[in-house]
Amino acid sequence: MAQSDAVNLATGGAAAEAAPAAEPASRHSALGEEVLAVYAYTPATLAGLAAGFFMLATLFWPSTPSALMFPWMALFVGLWFVRIVIARRFQSAVKRHEVELDWGRWRLYWNVLTLCSAGAWGLSGWLFFTRGLGIQQTGLILVIYTFCIAVVPVLANQPRMFLAYVMLCFGPLIVRIATGGDAYSYQLAGMLLIIITLTTVLARNYRQALARVIELKLRADDLLVQLRVEKQAAEAARHEAEVANRAKTQFFTAASHDLRQPLHAMGLFAEALRQRVHEPEVAQLVNSINASVDALEGLFSELLDITRIDNGGVEVHPQSFEVGDILRKLRLHFEPTAFEKGLALRLRGWARVVHADPLLVERILRNLVSNAIRYTNDGGVLVGARLRGDKVLLQVWDSGLGIRAEEQAKVFEEFYQVPNTPAVAPHQRKGLGLGLAIVKRLADLMGAPITLRSQAGRGTVFTLELPVGSRPRQQAAMPSTKGPLGLTLDGRLIVVVEDEPAVRSGLEVLMQGWGAQVVSFDSVAESAAWAAAADVQQVRPDLLIVDYRLENGRNGVDAIKLLRERFGAATPAIVVTGSTMSTLDKEAQEKDFHLLLKPVVPNKLRAMIAFKLNVKSA
Repeated sequence: MAQSDAVNLATGGAAAEAAPAAEPASRHSALGEEVLAVYAYTPATLAGLAAGFFMLATLFWPSTPSALMFPWMALFVGLWFVRIVIARRFQSAVKRHEVELDWGRWRLYWNVLTLCSAGAWGLSGWLFFTRGLGIQQTGLILVIYTFCIAVVPVLANQPRMFLAYVMLCFGPLIVRIATGGDAYSYQLAGMLLIIITLTTVLARNYRQALARVIELKLRADDLLVQLRVEKQAAEAARHEAEVANRAKTQFFTAASHDLRQPLHAMGLFAEALRQRVHEPEVAQLVNSINASVDALEGLFSELLDITRIDNGGVEVHPQSFEVGDILRKLRLHFEPTAFEKGLALRLRGWARVVHADPLLVERILRNLVSNAIRYTNDGGVLVGARLRGDKVLLQVWDSGLGIRAEEQAKVFEEFYQVPNTPAVAPHQRKGLGLGLAIVKRLADLMGAPITLRSQAGRGTVFTLELPVGSRPRQQAAMPSTKGPLGLTLDGRLIVVVEDEPAVRSGLEVLMQGWGAQVVSFDSVAESAAWAAAADVQQVRPDLLIVDYRLENGRNGVDAIKLLRERFGAATPAIVVTGSTMSTLDKEAQEKDFHLLLKPVVPNKLRAMIAFKLNVKSA
C-alpha cells in the first residue's frame, strides 16, 4: 500500500469512516455499536503511532545500533500498515451494509492489533531506556505514558484489555529501569508503578462515569418516549374535548330553533286569547302560560349564553356610559317582581360613569338582581355604584338567605345550585345553575374582577369592579322602550315571513288584534313574488317581521334585502330567531335590523314594535 493512501486514511478517512458507520449504527446491537466506536479511533491511532515512531527514532537514532533500530522500525511500519488494511476492510464491510457482521471477530482483530501496539511500545522501553541519557529517557517515558492515557476512552468498556495494554506498555520499561540496581533506579521504577496504578484507577472512574452517563441517556430516552406517549394521549384527549364541545354547541344551536318554535307560538296564541276573552279565570291561565314560557325562555337563554361564551361568540365593546342607563332598565324589569314579593328595590349611584361593555354589564346585573330577588323573602335588594379611587364598584346587596362559606367557592361553577332550604318556595327553584357561571365568564371577558361576600341568614353582596369612564356627551332622548299595554297598530301594514305555520298564525292573530293589517308568507320566494307584483304607490309595508331560518337554506336577511329593494332601504325590520350564530348581532348592526330571540313573549314583541314604529300606547 502506498504511503499516500495511508496518510489519506489517517486524515480525511475519518469522515469517510464515520459517514457510512452512522447510518447502520442505529440498527446494530450494543456490541456492534462498541466495535463501530473503536474503529472510529483508527485515524487518530495511526496518527499517534506515526508521531511516537518518529519521535523515538529521532531521539535514539544516534545511540542505537542499526542492527536493533532497523528491525524495530520495520516492526512499527508493518504494524501500522496492518492496521490500515484491517480498517479499510472493516470500512468496506460497513459500506456494503452488512448488518449481520461478525462483530466479535472484528473486535478481536482490533484488540489483537492494540495489544501488538502495546507490546511494540513495551519493547521500545526495554531496548532504548539504557541507550540514552536525560532528555532521551524522559522523552521515552512520556511517549509511552501518553499512549497509556490515550487508550483510556477507547478501552474504558474493556477493563481487562486496558490492564493488559498498560502492563505490556509499561511493564518492560519499569523492569528495565529497576535492573539498574541503584537507589535512583528503584525510586524511578516505584514512581512509574504508582503512576500506572493511578492511571488504572482513573480508567476505572472514567468507566463508571461513562456507565452513569449511558444510564442517564437511556433514562432520558425512556422519559422522552414516555413524554411523547403522554403528549399524544393529551393531544387525543384535547381533540376529543374539542369534538365534544363542538357537538354540544351544534346540538344547542340546532335544537334551540326547533324547541323554541312551539314556545314562541304558545306565547303568541296566549296573548291573542287574552285580548279576546276578558274573564278573570282565563286571564289567570294566560298569565300562567306566559310565566311558563318566560321561565323556559330563561333556561334557553342561560344554555345559549354559556355556549356562545365558550365558543368565543361574545365580543367585548367597551365604552363610557352612565350607570343610570342600566339602572333604569333594571327598575322597569324587576320592580314589579320585587313589589309582588313585598321587597324594596333600591337603586343608587345613577350618575356614576364607567368604561365597559354596557350590554355585558347589563347582563351581569340582570342575573345578579334576578338571583337576589328570587332568594330574598324579607327586606329588599339594593343595586349601587360606589367610587373607589379610579374604580367604580357595582354592587348588588340583598337581605336574603345568604350562602354558606363552604358553598361560596362553588357558586360560580356550571350547573351548581346551592342546596335548597325550606325558606325557598318550590316556584323559586328554577334554573340550571348557570346564572352565576355566566356572570363570572362575562366578567372575565371584560377583565373585571367579581367578588362575593355572604353570611348565611343575613344576605349576600356581589361586587363587580369596573374602571371609571369619561362622561359621555348628552344624546337625544331615544323613543321609550316600555311595552305599551294598549298598543294600537291601526292602519299599519306588517309583512310576516315565517315558515312555521303555528308561529305565523299566532303572529297574524296577535297583530290583527292590535289593529294591524298583516300579510304573511312562508318563504323568501313568496314574499319576493308579492313584492314584485305590488304597486309601491298603493302598498308600502310599515314593518317587516321575518324568521331567520327559512326555506332551502335561505334566511330572513335575504327576505329583508329583497323587500327593501322594492319598498325602500329605510323599511323597519325585525328578525325573530332561535339561532345563536355569533355573526348575527354584527350583521344586524351592519344591515339595520333588530333581533328578537325565540321564544318571544308578547310584551317584548310589543315593546320592539313600538320602538321600531315609534308609536305610543293608546
